[in-house]
Amino acid sequence: MKFTAQQIADILEGEVVGNPEMEVSKLSKIEEGVQGSLTFLSNPKYKSYIYKTEASVTIVNKTFNPDNPLKTTLIKVDDAYMAFSKLLEYYNSVKQNKVGIEQPSFISESAKYGDKVYVGAFSYVGNNVVIADNVKIYPNCYIGDNVTLGENTILFSGAKIYSDSIIGKNCVVNSGVIIGADGFGYAPNENGGYNKVPQTGNVILEDYVDVGACTTIDRATLGSTIIREGVKLDNQIQIAHNVEIGKNTVIAAQTGVAGSTHIGEHCQIGGQVGIAGHITIGNNVKIQAQSGIARHVKDNEILQGSPALAISDYNKSYVHFKNLPKIVKNLNDLEKINGNS
Repeated sequence: MKFTAQQIADILEGEVVGNPEMEVSKLSKIEEGVQGSLTFLSNPKYKSYIYKTEASVTIVNKTFNPDNPLKTTLIKVDDAYMAFSKLLEYYNSVKQNKVGIEQPSFISESAKYGDKVYVGAFSYVGNNVVIADNVKIYPNCYIGDNVTLGENTILFSGAKIYSDSIIGKNCVVNSGVIIGADGFGYAPNENGGYNKVPQTGNVILEDYVDVGACTTIDRATLGSTIIREGVKLDNQIQIAHNVEIGKNTVIAAQTGVAGSTHIGEHCQIGGQVGIAGHITIGNNVKIQAQSGIARHVKDNEILQGSPALAISDYNKSYVHFKNLPKIVKNLNDLEKINGNS
């Protein structure tokens, strides 16, 4: 699909400097630009590339004034980075604007679906499922009974949504995600084994939640596992039963959250963090990568380490840890001096 510089400028509310009829059909980094591609410049470190790039069109800030002649047509906007992000969203929406029901696929007669829905081949839609307008379900997805999918939500290939799950509007569920599998609930018995505790709850994703590839979110034992509005989950994250994650919290890859833990709003949690069960983490908390959290955490804390410490204490302790051999040697030397005195 081709667009002219003027068409792109109209989308971005920008100004063309150069040839408004210049056409582009793909995107590129500025240092790898080729004819027919669109790129952007926002970081001053990359300014030199704009004089060498072969990209046909470049989005720049309105404050940009070239020092040398340019081969590329410019589109000037208030914020080049945000404008390019907006363009990527538009590009994705065009690319993903599939409609219709592909065959073979199975949709229960009791399922209800709205306008402009796409269901890819080899997908399964169970009983009493409700699919809102403009939902996109890519091939090989499984949607169990009584699931609800809100408007504009996308399920990429291979996503599995177990029964009774509720997914809100404008959510993105990537490939390999499993939502609503049984929580890890077992009770020891008199024979030394374990009896499974039935997991009868569900999972709720509120609006604008993104779930990365191969992440798993378990159904609640009773009630709901809840992912609040605007939460962003990276790839390969485990969210256990009855967890609640607050609004606009972001969690990086390979983090695990044990059962019945509540995480507050606007938290930032790094990769490979382990969070114990039945604890509460406050709002605006930041947890560094590979930390282990085994206690309640107050609002606005910044933690690092395993078990995690306040980051200022961790940094001070780490300085001493690095110097530990020297400190031990000094102590031994002092003991020798005292022993000989």
